[in-house]
Amino acid sequence: MTDDKKPNPNVIHPIAGYDNEIYVKPTVTNPNIIVGDFTYIADSDFESHVTHLYNHIDDKLIIGKFCQIAAGVEFVMNGANHQMNAVTTFPFYTLEGWKMNAPTAKDLPLKGDTVIGNDVWIGQNAVILPGAHIGDGAIIGANCVVGGNVEPYTVVIGNPARMVRKRFDDELIEMLLNFKWWDKSIEEINDLIPLLTCSDLRKVKEEIKNILNNT
Repeated sequence: MTDDKKPNPNVIHPIAGYDNEIYVKPTVTNPNIIVGDFTYIADSDFESHVTHLYNHIDDKLIIGKFCQIAAGVEFVMNGANHQMNAVTTFPFYTLEGWKMNAPTAKDLPLKGDTVIGNDVWIGQNAVILPGAHIGDGAIIGANCVVGGNVEPYTVVIGNPARMVRKRFDDELIEMLLNFKWWDKSIEEINDLIPLLTCSDLRKVKEEIKNILNNT
């Protein structure tokens, strides 16, 4: 969209008159959710998409800059996990009247923080499981269920998620990971938009190589 306004990562509604797409960062209230500038979700409430995030577990959801999160995406955190190394998985300790103390951390299948890189596109109704790590520039297909690691600039689909292809060749991927366009100033990014949106990847590679060699 071309207008006279400067992009502002601290506004909630980046599209005037449209409430169902928001920049996430200025809406976050939970200190265990960390989101970078200009990441948006196709909804009016981000934190309702983060489930089972409990203070006593202290895991974090960390999302980078410029991510695009479609409607219906769910981030399932470690609080959803039940004890699996005993006869029953039933969580007696969470319910009234049952004589069970909470299991220790070593008895729960905790997966650590969930980390999403920069410029990641997460398709509609995807589910991101506890401890998933998704690299910069990855694309997560609609209805995908992601656990474990997704490499940078790869496309994954399915349940469980599987890689179908790399987006670019290894040389360009390495260049982009070094280039880190998302860390540049708004003015620099605006100047780079013709390059960032160019489909002539040979030209893109040459121009990024020149930029990297001159910095």
